[in-house]
Amino acid sequence: MFTTENYNKVSKPIKALFNWSSGKDSALTLYKILQNPECKIECLLTSVNEKYQRISMHGVRIELLEAQAKSIGIPLKVLQVPEMPTMEVYENVMAQTLNELKKEGITHSVFGDIFLEDLRKYREDQLAKIGFQGVFPIWKIPTKELIQEFIQLGFKTIVVCVNERYLDKSFAGRIIDQDFINDLPENVDLCGENGEFHTFTFDGPLFSKPIDFEIGEIVYRKYERPKKDDSSNTACDTNTTDAFDFGFWYCDLIPK
Repeated sequence: MFTTENYNKVSKPIKALFNWSSGKDSALTLYKILQNPECKIECLLTSVNEKYQRISMHGVRIELLEAQAKSIGIPLKVLQVPEMPTMEVYENVMAQTLNELKKEGITHSVFGDIFLEDLRKYREDQLAKIGFQGVFPIWKIPTKELIQEFIQLGFKTIVVCVNERYLDKSFAGRIIDQDFINDLPENVDLCGENGEFHTFTFDGPLFSKPIDFEIGEIVYRKYERPKKDDSSNTACDTNTTDAFDFGFWYCDLIPK
């Protein structure tokens, strides 16, 4: 069985898709998995808000996502999902996509998750229904080590979304460097693994050339709490009762 712990022992290369968010954790994870000749990444899979044509949660324009994939040199598969989809809708769209990819011989799905146990279990349970296996190359590596490795490798990433529950507007649009890390409050994970912030990676060892863009306006958005009579939770549902009391600051990136 192919697992995070033994993927370097597989005798025959397995075919996998890579869940690409466009951010730093995805970039570092992809960099690591591509160094393993026994795992072949067939495509990048990214969820996009079908209404706005922007990467889900990150708010990055699809044109920049496509530029990333082109520079990396791996085919891109876009998962078009409604804004604030129910879990049922999201899971159906994902299952349909994975079943299509399964016909191409893809059997594994790679994630850049680090330490959220519930999220990993959810992913593995959903994958098992389709006959896929999850792979988590950076699982349980301390985030302090990951962010330093990311910077030392020469990756460059910009913060495109911050959750005002943890950070203020001033963090949106900043490049992640040592100063950024030093400025983070103590309650914020250095990799933003709890959803404190999201990023767009535009340069580094993965890319044949940097992604060219200019910084646009920084906008504020607050999502509506699901209606009490709605029996279906949203795909970005949370057990935190006051989660919808907070909004997000988005830094728009404009392709050049």
